[in-house]
Amino acid sequence: MRIQLLPDQLISQIAAGEVVERPASALKELLENSLDAGASDIQVSLLQGGVKQLKVADNGAGIAQDDLAMALTRHATSKIATLEDLESVASLGFRGEALASIASVSRTQISSRALETKHAWRIASEGSEIAPLEPTALDAGTIVEVNDLYFNTPARRKFLKTEATEFGHCEEAFSRVALSRPDVAFILQHNGRVLSRYTASKPTKRFSEVLGAEFAAESINIDEQAAGLRLWGMAAKPTFNRNSRDTQYVYVNGRFVRDKLISHAIRQAYQDVLHHDRHPAFVLFLELDPNLVDVNVHPSKTEVRFRDGQAIHRFIFHALHKNLATPTGVSNAVTASQAAHNPFYPTYQAQINLSAQQTPNFYETMFGNNGFGNTQNNSSSIGLQANRDAGVSLGGFDDSSQQNDFASQDFAAVDFPLGFAVAQIHGVYVLAQNAQGLVVVDMHAAHERIMYEKLKSALETKQVSMQPLLLPVSFNADRLEVATVNEELASGADNLHQLGFDIAVLSPTTLAVRAVPTMLQNADVVTLARDVLRDLREYGASRALTERRNELLGTMACHAAVRANRSLTVQEMNALLRDMEATERSGQCNHGRPTWFQVSMNDLDKMFMRGK
Repeated sequence: MRIQLLPDQLISQIAAGEVVERPASALKELLENSLDAGASDIQVSLLQGGVKQLKVADNGAGIAQDDLAMALTRHATSKIATLEDLESVASLGFRGEALASIASVSRTQISSRALETKHAWRIASEGSEIAPLEPTALDAGTIVEVNDLYFNTPARRKFLKTEATEFGHCEEAFSRVALSRPDVAFILQHNGRVLSRYTASKPTKRFSEVLGAEFAAESINIDEQAAGLRLWGMAAKPTFNRNSRDTQYVYVNGRFVRDKLISHAIRQAYQDVLHHDRHPAFVLFLELDPNLVDVNVHPSKTEVRFRDGQAIHRFIFHALHKNLATPTGVSNAVTASQAAHNPFYPTYQAQINLSAQQTPNFYETMFGNNGFGNTQNNSSSIGLQANRDAGVSLGGFDDSSQQNDFASQDFAAVDFPLGFAVAQIHGVYVLAQNAQGLVVVDMHAAHERIMYEKLKSALETKQVSMQPLLLPVSFNADRLEVATVNEELASGADNLHQLGFDIAVLSPTTLAVRAVPTMLQNADVVTLARDVLRDLREYGASRALTERRNELLGTMACHAAVRANRSLTVQEMNALLRDMEATERSGQCNHGRPTWFQVSMNDLDKMFMRGK
């Protein structure tokens, strides 16, 4: 067959295959046109999932009479005129093909009245046939009505799904746009019924309306700026996670995008606090100079390329990592006015700061380097003691008169975020009382996070202190374990010493552990050494200390953490609570599971039907 030019109608229909995949694709393009026109009120009406009819009405700037016919012509646009415009495009639309593509596969009509004009005009098309302009009645703005989508391409129409499915996609497209512009009012109707109505509001209110009050309540406000970049929005706490990516929204200069680089940065930021098979929830806005991002990558305009992708990745990762690392107590920390009326707060804050610096931490000061001293049973399995004993856990409260005053303080005035321990349940959970009610702590998970963060900090600063053992611990080792130690010794890289271990080869089948990290000195030395050697062998020392570092340190932290069925005194329990308040990411263990839950007084009252 000879090479020949395709008819304009066929060219438009081919383009429509990329731009208008389904009714939701057309809706997205029309909504973006309305926003580019400066609309402050947009109304969407759908029939049969948008397949029968899709109508978008706005109060934007409108289209001039002479431009209406051009609006249905391919590659005709008012948004760019030169290559320089394309390289710094700030509008949502710019390709000039959306309306033409939609019109080529539907029966379309556009009614519009431009600003400061007396009359509105209407143009209609049916596939490639465009009717003459005619006057119409319209107060202001534009109405685009798309009927019988794919009526002239029946093969493509067969690929559309059920009405419910197509409407679901339309609703998602509507929500994405509504999230991007809280300052604009939106209405969504389906088959004559209003399903969503959003008034112009602040971003936090719009996020709550679209994504639900629970998302808003369980999210952290993000607003970070650096080097001309800004990341703002809301990111859910790791405990509010999902089994799919259905609550993930990223916008670049107001444009919804799916970008692998951004997704990877966000996933990395959540890595330490999110269970591996769960997904975070967020709505985040990245703002940067339009010249630093290319939005002309795909007709759908949901893909972008950054001029300096590594810088964008670093910025997003560090911005989220910083906010997710907030210690448990910071959001509920004592206010300045409360501190002024509380004689004990300065001492408490000094202890928190001391713990955060790990010089020394509460456990080392009170119970020895392992955090909880020896394994001797110093209390009953329930561990319930009088509240007056709670004060001694903080250090510096040895005066019994101060203990009584401290424990009797009004929680509204002294708001220790995790409160004070009152009991231990089955050697697993710590119960504490705080200003809101009851706190339940998984003591192993919480201590594991604390030790994990300490190990990370120590390794980063190359200050993993080593504790020589009074008597080296020897054990029968397999050939791979012995070979791993020999390779480490032969390499001269000192990786084991960097981790705080001194392991020697006594024979082809025997290893001796001569020193372990100070923080892990009371762990099971043989099991700990074997786990570390396994990680070094399976991943290689360099990889284990770089990309697999967190997994390796997590293994070590698990060995160091207080075990289940270990009875704690109230003083030890309070020491754990105070260190949780000073430790980054202490709301989750390093596997992403929660370390504590709050049960409010209202919840407790409801359980016991108080006041009914």
